[in-house]
Amino acid sequence: MKSYRWLAAFLLCGAAQTGQAESPNASNLAEAFGARPFVESASLSPDGKHLVFVTPGKGPMNVAMVQDVASGDSKPVTFADGKPLRIRQCGWSANDRLVCRLYGVSMVKYQRIGWSRIVALDTDGSKTLDLGRLDKNFWYIKATDGGIIDWLGGDDGKIVMARLADGPFVVEKVDTRTGKGEPVKPSAEASLYIADGAGAIRIVGSGIVAGHGYTGSDTYQYRLANDSKWLPFSKTGPHDGLRPIAVDGTTNLAWCLQELNGHDALYTVALDGTLKTTLIFADPNVDVNGVEQIGRNHRVIGYRYVTDRLQVVYTDPVYKSLAASLRKALPHLPIIDIRSTSADEKKVLLFAASDVDPGHYFLLDRSSARMTELLRERPQLDHQALAEERSVTYPAADGTPILAYLLLPPGGSQKRLPAIVMPHGGPAERDVWGFDWLAQYFAARGYAVLQPEYRGSYGFGTKFLGGSGFKSWHTAISDVNDAGHWLVSQGIADPAKLGIFGWSYGGYAALQSNYLDPNLFKAAVAVAPLTDLAGVWDTVSSRSTMAYRESYIGTRTDAVEGSPLHHADSFKAPVLMFHGDMDVTVDVDQAKHMDTALKKAGKQTRLVVYPGLDHQLDDADTRTDMLTQSDAFFRKAFGID
Repeated sequence: MKSYRWLAAFLLCGAAQTGQAESPNASNLAEAFGARPFVESASLSPDGKHLVFVTPGKGPMNVAMVQDVASGDSKPVTFADGKPLRIRQCGWSANDRLVCRLYGVSMVKYQRIGWSRIVALDTDGSKTLDLGRLDKNFWYIKATDGGIIDWLGGDDGKIVMARLADGPFVVEKVDTRTGKGEPVKPSAEASLYIADGAGAIRIVGSGIVAGHGYTGSDTYQYRLANDSKWLPFSKTGPHDGLRPIAVDGTTNLAWCLQELNGHDALYTVALDGTLKTTLIFADPNVDVNGVEQIGRNHRVIGYRYVTDRLQVVYTDPVYKSLAASLRKALPHLPIIDIRSTSADEKKVLLFAASDVDPGHYFLLDRSSARMTELLRERPQLDHQALAEERSVTYPAADGTPILAYLLLPPGGSQKRLPAIVMPHGGPAERDVWGFDWLAQYFAARGYAVLQPEYRGSYGFGTKFLGGSGFKSWHTAISDVNDAGHWLVSQGIADPAKLGIFGWSYGGYAALQSNYLDPNLFKAAVAVAPLTDLAGVWDTVSSRSTMAYRESYIGTRTDAVEGSPLHHADSFKAPVLMFHGDMDVTVDVDQAKHMDTALKKAGKQTRLVVYPGLDHQLDDADTRTDMLTQSDAFFRKAFGID
């Protein structure tokens, strides 16, 4: 079912990707890989007859589409031009009513402010309504309308929201057709609300503040079913206490993470007054990182963790059997994710992908056992040879084994290649086996790419985390550099053609690596890089206690040593940086100051600033330009024609 072919004729969007995929050659690889995913989010209607998905338009624009899953016909419902708002995702409050969340960044009195809105509309695009709670006492610009806590059953157009009132949030059941809200009782002022899938708030959480600010600890309360009294649930620190992540109202259980032997383990806690706690799963080497939930009531059906690949364990026998059947039906698409279901769970929206396949969206009708392809994630890459992603392990300088993902150019030489080390952002994030547009682009251009899960990465336990990649930057960056040494020692990389590319914290690592080992990398590309850790230390100091700040970053002296900005004299490799001037995650001044410091030190540096874009540079033309310039930069530095 080629339901995405409408886009070629949808002139309003002007999007480059259509169902008529063409094989990219050397001149348009950057355009093909730089294109945004065709499906940015997707959700199935309560009756399972329609799909809403968000797809890119021209420039930063994106469009909400509704598709009839039986016929495959799609139509645009609404769009956001990206100046500044873009649609983040859309869901269903009823079969004929959508709720979309939008986000953008604006300049307010010389300060960049990220802000969001929640809007409801009919599936024909009419009757648009801002679901923000209006209050006559508002005198400031709202940064948010609030958040959706519970989508409910999808039969009457109502959802549960935390809506910003005059000061605190209020929890209300909101009619998305009228905007009127009914208070959800009992409620409590908090920063986290967890509902049971039927509209009842069962757990609330708040950060513990003392002295200067946040302490790094949180406290949680819960209530019995059909009771109004809030009872103590848990208190958590950075590495202790039960952290609730979901409530299953069908079993009256809270699902929680808690550290066990240095790794996050999964527990259930009875919400019947006993707080009976049961260990569900613990792995001796990696953390559990979440639960699998299904349906509009968010019933828990399993859990997930990551070794070198994502592991999903289904505890529900129906979905355990379904997962086994899907693995047989889709043997070449081992990454299978249930994205959405109808209210009765008879129809299931699936996403399936691999390292060499960006992914497909399927509709599974469980009643007829029929599965239909609806959409493809990146149709413009249909005929492009992609690199297999291999899991490898290399030794750090102190002998610690470091997991990494290696991509080699498809169909070409595998020895003495131009190579790129690509550390991930975060730092408390991690890469996972699967398609990666950045790594695949460089592999397609002939580079070996290695993505190290350096210490400071999430998922490998408290000891491996080491406080953070900021406080323990020396260890983290040393691990990143050891990735480069390993590529050379294995004969994969030509030592004269070894570079580093990173985004966000990865950009920080790409720069700071030159301080620890200035002779290793022959070129460094940093996208939206943090360069002044000491400046972050100063900023955090106004919002948190000294103890929390030093647990995350260390002392200010540590922060100065950990800042590339203060080590421009050490650089030998040429530097290329990219940054959006509306970035609220890492201020563009971080890159500007680094560029100035490098020039003052007589180093080779260039900064490209993209106007109107935030941290993600979420624009196809911009990403195409960034890829093109990065490739040309590496080739010049490596002496490649």
